[in-house]
Order: sequence, then structure tokens, then C-alpha cells
Amino acid sequence: MTIFTGIHPAGHSRPIGKYSPAVSVPIGAGQRLLFISGQVATDADGAVLAPGDAGAQTEIVFERLARILDAAGGDLSALVNVVIYLRDIADFPAVSAIRNRVLGTPPPASTLVQVASLAEAGCVVEISGIAVIGEDGGRG
Repeated sequence: MTIFTGIHPAGHSRPIGKYSPAVSVPIGAGQRLLFISGQVATDADGAVLAPGDAGAQTEIVFERLARILDAAGGDLSALVNVVIYLRDIADFPAVSAIRNRVLGTPPPASTLVQVASLAEAGCVVEISGIAVIGEDGGRG
């Protein structure tokens, strides 16, 4: 018996493998955990947007995260953890400034690491997250 639900927002790019953009798991008391797969800056057809531009890609990725959260009944304020993968640690200041602007208070736990490559050529930023969504759509 499966107790979780896959979240597939309208217009979201098709996953490049067998996985859901996000999975919602009920945890009781009207709350759900939402596990969001790593998101990159691609359009609905899978074409890379703003190739090589970490700032622009970070904006796009947070918009994608917001759409996924919206499809699950939440918003960015529901995030309790994010993991940011960068191709080049020199992009940290630009990415961090955007993260600090778009995330709420209290901010989620956050990890940022440099990686050798990402699954989509041209993507330089990937962000995954975990959210707790309450009945009101905010943090549970």
C-alpha cells in the first residue's frame, strides 16, 4: 500500500528518469512532508534556460520550487531544508543573495556544495528541498 503521492505540476518539465518532481507524505494532524527532487533551470520541454548563468538559473529554480509547493498546497515558507548544488563555488555570493531574498523567516536549514557536474549540461545550479505543509499551506 502506497501512502505517498507524486506531485507533477502542470507545465513542469518531464523528469529525465523514473522519479516525481516531488512526493507528499502524510504525517498526521493535517500535516504532510513534501520531498522535492533536485530542480534545475529548464523549460516545459526540458531545454536549459540561461545556460551558465548561476544568478538567472537560481531565480528560475526557486520559481520551479514555488510552483511545486503551490501544486502541493504550500509555498516557499513551508521549506524546512534546502540543498543547493553549484558547479562553481565562485557563484556562491549571487546564489546566496537570491536564496536570502526569496526564503522566509525563520529560514530553512540549508546546505550548499560544489559538484563536478549536474545531470543537465548547461545547468550550473540545482536545488532540492523538504517542506512541511500544514492545513493552511504554510509550515506545519
